[in-house]
Amino acid sequence: MELNPEIIIYAVIFIAVLAVIQGVYLVVFGKSISLNNSVNRRLDLLEKGTGREQVLEQLRKEMTQHMNSRSIPIYSILADKAQKAAIAFTPKQLIMLMVGVSMMAFVGLTVGTESGLVLRALVSVGMGIGGVYIWINGKAKKRMALIEEQLPDAVELMVRSLKVGHPFVSTISIVSKEIADPLASEFGLIADEAAYGRDIGEALKDLAERLDMQDLRFLSVAVTIQQTSGGNLADILAGLAKVIRSRFKLFRKVQAISAEARWSGNFLSSFPLLAIIGLNMLDPHYYDQVMETEYFVPAVLVILGFLITNYFVMKMLTTIKV
Repeated sequence: MELNPEIIIYAVIFIAVLAVIQGVYLVVFGKSISLNNSVNRRLDLLEKGTGREQVLEQLRKEMTQHMNSRSIPIYSILADKAQKAAIAFTPKQLIMLMVGVSMMAFVGLTVGTESGLVLRALVSVGMGIGGVYIWINGKAKKRMALIEEQLPDAVELMVRSLKVGHPFVSTISIVSKEIADPLASEFGLIADEAAYGRDIGEALKDLAERLDMQDLRFLSVAVTIQQTSGGNLADILAGLAKVIRSRFKLFRKVQAISAEARWSGNFLSSFPLLAIIGLNMLDPHYYDQVMETEYFVPAVLVILGFLITNYFVMKMLTTIKV
């Protein structure tokens, strides 16, 4: 059987696209942008001599710029994920990055394959947009998972700080210094905004809406209610910390229980495509005879529709909200 090298070239070029995107990001912003860094990014900027007001403005711009650019046609598919991932690239830079890696992929396909011009152009654009989307989506998932894991510890640290007599604004500032990123920079931004006169309950509400996280909404509501009606905030947050930690444990249990079903759904959705790719690699002429029939294209479309339907149905069945 003859092995078709073009499939391998497509895969290698796509992997190279992902590597280039990550490499450019690290070159531009350095290791300080990495998640869960021992010294969070806000403190790193302050230690470099940047003023507190400038750091606040820079972080606020990075954390809100993506949702403000949802009107851009191509960028609208990336805005929500880029917001949750807190990508430091501006929307224009991300679009330029998509264009750059698309051109790189086109050059690679031109040199390494004999595909037609239109096919190379379409695949290159798909690799550029898809590569950036996959990279951003991966960073968003990792960042949100880290924030969910850090939040119970952060709330418990608030409780201990409140019990020893610190005001709540100072408690937020302590949390921003004692824990790692990504939550540290988010809380540091809230502490800086509160220092310049913004209501801390409103700042927490904006953070919860920006990250679309239910536990942060609970925290925001608890702080807002305490501000308006009074009460022992330390006891309120202690109970909230227990609830958040219990929800986190329950979510992990649900993830473990539904792992087999999720894996089965992904496998059932991807196996036909992997089988077609494998057959094409082993025997590039396997489908030559049926491709000439009038039923080939309709059959492919029907099968593709079934695969897409299967993917979304399995995703709905295995997505359990806690």
